[in-house]
Amino acid sequence: MYIPHSWDDTEVILKELGISSLEELFSHIHPSLLSSSSIGKPMSEEELRRFFKGIARKNTKLISFAGFGAYDRIIPSAIWQLLSRGEFLTAYTPYQAEASQGTLQAIFEYQTLICELTGMDVANASMYDGASALAQAVLMAKSIKDTGKKVLLSEGINPMYREVVKTYLKGYQDEIILLPLNEEGTTDVNVLESLIKEGDAYAVVVQQPNFLGFIEPVQHVGDITKKYGVPFVVVADPIALSILRPPGDCGADIVVGEGQQMGVPLNFGGPYAGFFATKTQYVRKMPGRLVGLGEDMEGNRAFTLVLQTREQHIRREKATSNICTNQNLIAIANLMYMVFLGREGIRQVAKQSLSKAIYLKNHLLSLGFEEIYTGKHLWEFPLRINNALKLHKELLKEGFLFGVPLEKFGYKDTILLALTEKRTREEMDRLISTIKRITSAP
Repeated sequence: MYIPHSWDDTEVILKELGISSLEELFSHIHPSLLSSSSIGKPMSEEELRRFFKGIARKNTKLISFAGFGAYDRIIPSAIWQLLSRGEFLTAYTPYQAEASQGTLQAIFEYQTLICELTGMDVANASMYDGASALAQAVLMAKSIKDTGKKVLLSEGINPMYREVVKTYLKGYQDEIILLPLNEEGTTDVNVLESLIKEGDAYAVVVQQPNFLGFIEPVQHVGDITKKYGVPFVVVADPIALSILRPPGDCGADIVVGEGQQMGVPLNFGGPYAGFFATKTQYVRKMPGRLVGLGEDMEGNRAFTLVLQTREQHIRREKATSNICTNQNLIAIANLMYMVFLGREGIRQVAKQSLSKAIYLKNHLLSLGFEEIYTGKHLWEFPLRINNALKLHKELLKEGFLFGVPLEKFGYKDTILLALTEKRTREEMDRLISTIKRITSAP
């Protein structure tokens, strides 16, 4: 850390603050969160660079077979080369339309492709991430159907997404009802219909595919929600949408999801970008910002921000959200990914991921792993094995991130595995042979 103040300066500052030491300045932070280590004596810039490079060399790059909402996919090199240009990297909110036509056009194209992917009429300029996009969608559904106090969430929704929804709804005191999974690992539509018949529900939410990787009966759920007049929200995987029927064609009113898979690397938990699409009739209830296409005074086409429904721009009581911005840079990365790969390219990503998942799964089943559900899945799937946590830890030592243990989510001795097009046959075979060696050891 570069400290620009001399000790004399620091003493003056501390005196003004009414404290005696730097340690006292940070006393409000719990000791467990403070590092007790020290880099020792002060170092020059070059010495610090060498010091941290030495620490970085200790990092191990794991071969990832994990997903759970974050996926290690191939990223075309051109994406981040282009995004590193100053026009994209340093651009702030494009309020001044005449100086921001490039950024505004890119976001407009992003919105267009999200609509094509989801089968919806209109999409906004992106949200913070998939989880907050879902929470905002639930609030939007509440405004669409302004009666009711219940949200019907499938247990197939990512548990972390469900927690974010729960946090958003705390002030409303609404009841969240979890829809159980059937023997196929998908939402039990019979339970759904019995609950929706009771009334008082203002939203039904499923994830496609669900967090366990199974393909949900979205059309059936859409038919039920339409029958009872309850808004239907789908959390969708954007890569899966290249080979599955778009939620918009299945009766969805709002479609949200996470864009990380489309051109964004795994960087210690972010940055991410949530996509958000809906029907034209609900556009004025949609949160976030929207880029529109019009004409300037000379008749030339012009892009500009429209329908900014946050409280900073309009009367607070009319605002749909306090979301202040969009993930501009990440949304454009998503756009570039979709453009560079094209419709068929993204389909190939999905198909390769699926075929590799089947290859690995069949080998693991032959080693004694067991399926916990009977449904059809794509490239993510749960398997049960005795002492799953121990095996997971052993494989970490061998350089493999072997899925996500689901113990804390109520699935004992179960690992959630995910394959992407990035995994090679050699990596999968090496994983299989390593598991054989570990499980056969006395």
